[in-house]
Amino acid sequence: MKMKDNEQINTASPIVEIFKTNVSDQQLANKIIMDLNQLFPDYNINFDLEDCDKVLRVKSPNSINIAGIVRTCTEKDIQIELINY
Repeated sequence: MKMKDNEQINTASPIVEIFKTNVSDQQLANKIIMDLNQLFPDYNINFDLEDCDKVLRVKSPNSINIAGIVRTCTEKDIQIELINY
């Protein structure tokens, strides 16, 4: 496949961060997702409550404000910790 001189290829992959939490019910998870989406509208945020770590997964096309996510959750008495992988 031949590219035109001005054609660009987007090779940037989205950034994903995974957090361990103590969120155990879907209603609370939905509330946290709504709150975080208001603060960070470009993020794709979801919980995996079936996982033993009650994972909060955050995906962004750019950067992720880890401190802002942790602060927002801890202000709501949620235990949260970044999982390094």
